[in-house]
Amino acid sequence: MIIAAAQLPSVAGDIATNARRMAGLIAEAAERGAGLVVFAELALTHYDLRLLVADPAGLTVLPDDPRLAPIRDACRATGVAAVVNCPGSSAEGGAKPTIASFVYGPDGTLLTRYDKRHVHETESATFASGSEHGRFTLGGIRFALATCFDSSFAEMPERAAADGCRVYLASAFHSEVERVTRYGELAHRYGMHVLLANGIGVGSPGPAIGLSGCWLPSGERTGTAAAGPAGDGAELVLSDVRDAITLMADPVVAAVPVRECGEPLVDVRTAAPRLLADDVTAVEAGADGGGAFRYLREGVLRRLLAAQETLPDGLRLRFAEGYRPPALQRHYFTRYGDELRAAHPDWDDARVHRAASRFVSPPEVAPHSAGGAVDLTLVTADGTEVDMGTPLDASPEESGGACYTSAPGLTPAVRANRRTLAAALRGAGLVNYPTEWWHWSYGDRYWAWATDAEHALYGPRELGAEPGSGGVYAKGGTHRGEVGTGGGGRGGAGGDGMSAAFHVGVER
Repeated sequence: MIIAAAQLPSVAGDIATNARRMAGLIAEAAERGAGLVVFAELALTHYDLRLLVADPAGLTVLPDDPRLAPIRDACRATGVAAVVNCPGSSAEGGAKPTIASFVYGPDGTLLTRYDKRHVHETESATFASGSEHGRFTLGGIRFALATCFDSSFAEMPERAAADGCRVYLASAFHSEVERVTRYGELAHRYGMHVLLANGIGVGSPGPAIGLSGCWLPSGERTGTAAAGPAGDGAELVLSDVRDAITLMADPVVAAVPVRECGEPLVDVRTAAPRLLADDVTAVEAGADGGGAFRYLREGVLRRLLAAQETLPDGLRLRFAEGYRPPALQRHYFTRYGDELRAAHPDWDDARVHRAASRFVSPPEVAPHSAGGAVDLTLVTADGTEVDMGTPLDASPEESGGACYTSAPGLTPAVRANRRTLAAALRGAGLVNYPTEWWHWSYGDRYWAWATDAEHALYGPRELGAEPGSGGVYAKGGTHRGEVGTGGGGRGGAGGDGMSAAFHVGVER
């Protein structure tokens, strides 16, 4: 994922104008391949406490304030998330506002709200302090939020790193170069990517210095905006944080408990013939016996059908692979690991294991083997594949990293197509594995980690030949009436209606 710090010369007290300018920067960031934009402290109103004291009702906002509609609309139109720092009203009607960060997701809805924990003494007469640590997950990356004075307290980055955050996002209004350079030290000390969106112009604390920027976990600075305070132009500073993605091999994924719900595996061909199934899949010929790849958990299939209904006219989902037997998953993971080991003889086993999990999940946590994952793409009404930038199932080595969902260097058309796919599937409750634009899942361990669910719904399942049937069936669950079908060819879906095995109304 590419993230961006937006350095914006705000118009003092003019929320509507500043919101429109922020929306324009979100659109510009999208054109440059960014998936997240961070704005400076109080960028929505400018950092002028006198104005806030004079008109607290007019200059404080809630996340759904109509004046912020251009920002929410820009996020929705571009698929870019935004961190908007502003005077935040209390939903409970508190006496004082907070210095708040509203995090809007790619669909324009509120992901989280963070209220500045450490209010400076010069702010305390105007603002209340927050009590929660700001955290959110986007694109497989765990982010921490901080506002200006927060970063003077070691507990903030220490706690963020301990909580598994790999990117630290700071909104500020610093007036001294020394304050800005400290973010490089913070990045190095706590091993996180750091992005700072700093203000420009003259505010209550004096003239802000600008110099918004990005730092690698090594402490190296990778981007710097212009110095303030006289700058009158908006500027974006971008950083690539793809190495901060939590991979399937990460211990936090394996640590997610599974509470198996017993939902059956269903055959896409008979349960949902409206969902196109590929004649050719990533599964090797004959490796899955009777066509196991065409199976999915009932809830996943239901969500795919819902997603397909939201696609623009003329587009459909094309199903490529669903369930994958555990033995086949082990085979794929071992084979890819051997290829990496041969190409990189200096890598130790831990590095090979982690690198392999970019493309093939470790068997013990594999979403495909739980029946919760699906590989798919977009096609036109006549079945022509839409340009997604790489073939489905292209490895990081084969694609030069373009298989990553938010890879840099994609054409505008490809970014738009991936955004269309993501909007439909995300809206139906699925999550993407961000190293593979085609891989989406629901109910598995990675889904639970990404959505902060208490537990996964689906554990590994075995699919085998039912004695005497010549077909395939699901076993190992507690749901009665599990699927058994004959015929295991690789042809497309047939029939007109829903299979009796697919109970659309069932929700677990």
